[in-house]
Amino acid sequence: MTISTAALRRAAVHHAFLEAADPLTAVERLGFVQADPIRAPARAQDLILRQRVADYRADDINRAYEDGGLDEGMFYAYGFAPSKVWPLLQRRRPDDLNELESKVLAAVHDAGPTHPNDVAELGGPRKRNAWGGHSRAAKLALESLHRRGLLRVSHRIKGVRCYEAAPDYQTPADLERYHSLVMLVARVMGPLPYKSLRSLAAGLRRRVPEVRSHVQELKALVKTGQLVHQGDWIWPAGLVFHDDVPQQVRLLAPFDPLVWDRRRFALFWGWDYRFEAYTPKEKRVRGYYAMPLLYNDAVIGWANLSVKDDVLHVETGFVDKRPTEAAFKRLLKAEAQSAACFLGVQKVSLTG
Repeated sequence: MTISTAALRRAAVHHAFLEAADPLTAVERLGFVQADPIRAPARAQDLILRQRVADYRADDINRAYEDGGLDEGMFYAYGFAPSKVWPLLQRRRPDDLNELESKVLAAVHDAGPTHPNDVAELGGPRKRNAWGGHSRAAKLALESLHRRGLLRVSHRIKGVRCYEAAPDYQTPADLERYHSLVMLVARVMGPLPYKSLRSLAAGLRRRVPEVRSHVQELKALVKTGQLVHQGDWIWPAGLVFHDDVPQQVRLLAPFDPLVWDRRRFALFWGWDYRFEAYTPKEKRVRGYYAMPLLYNDAVIGWANLSVKDDVLHVETGFVDKRPTEAAFKRLLKAEAQSAACFLGVQKVSLTG
């Protein structure tokens, strides 16, 4: 039976919003949560988890460190993953450490959880970082040791990563690891256009260079029944399809799994969404941090959120006409009030 795009869209919406009782359970159900430092009005990880965890408040993800079971690393982007997934993301590479990395690693082993300031004196002058700015040499050494799988993030203080020695672990064999990574990204993002998963799989192959062909491995996962490939679409086996979706309005982070793949976004909702934080102000169409506005199973517009004088200002825009039904007005107001509570703000101003 051919699955329609509408059915795939409903499945994606249902799949994206499995509710959880706490942040760690939400990360485990999602498989991965992208991190981003921009606060507009909160970090991406908090905006993503707000939609999945009851009574979630900004920075509540820090509770998951206390509970255990949470790690950070690079996947298709940098973010948070269940600890059981971490060995897939981080290949352990203890060889060829430079002198500073060796000193920093020894210091963390001796001290336990370590803030970058605690080892700052071990390094020399500031060096250029991956973002084009400059960071202390010891902080860059911490990050390098984390990428090597020798350190893990123990917790965060005001968004700053603190590190401790990583447990000894075995990275799965190359092909097993690669298949697991592809299935994980398919679970986080699915259902997806085949071209999108193929592109993601190509990126993951750079993490496991021993794999010769991402296309052949996708075919192998389809052949073994782990992925279902139909026409232009592909999704994990076992994806549940639904005849309807609950009535809802959600304001989504630009990095939310439902939004992340712009090709799927356009196929599902018929318009192109762009993240404009790095676009010159005069060239922005929808706003610095315009958040897609989901109504039932349709993304019909966007909203820009800002806090001033203990008031959350929600300015909405729409691709076509603003819905006129009373249900939309009620649900949008409820979502705005929920966002205000999440931010610890008392009042809401809705415009647009």
